[in-house]
Amino acid sequence: QVQLVESGGGLVQPGGSLRLSCAASRLTFTFSLYAMTWYRQAPGKERELVATISSAGGSTNYADSVKGRFTISRDNAKNTVYLQMNSLKPEDTAVYYCNAKFDVRDYWGKGTLVTVSS
Repeated sequence: QVQLVESGGGLVQPGGSLRLSCAASRLTFTFSLYAMTWYRQAPGKERELVATISSAGGSTNYADSVKGRFTISRDNAKNTVYLQMNSLKPEDTAVYYCNAKFDVRDYWGKGTLVTVSS
């Protein structure tokens, strides 16, 4: 079973920054084959896509609400994907989840909570 473990969440003031990490572990898991995506779910709302990055890292896409503020990146040598979040707003408050997808394989982490509040 592939494990995706998110970290880096916490409490931050509006305008602040956080960097989330998602590390994948499994001896036979070829991380570089997987497209990686960050999702988030705010209280009382549906889960939404935040940012996605292709397997080799050459292509990225962002939700309109985070464009220009968030940056997704990956280090295939470390089996890790990152989400750099700048200029955070209270509406960015949510549980952030990491997803790995390749062919029919689809894995999720358990999430990390980000709270933006003064």
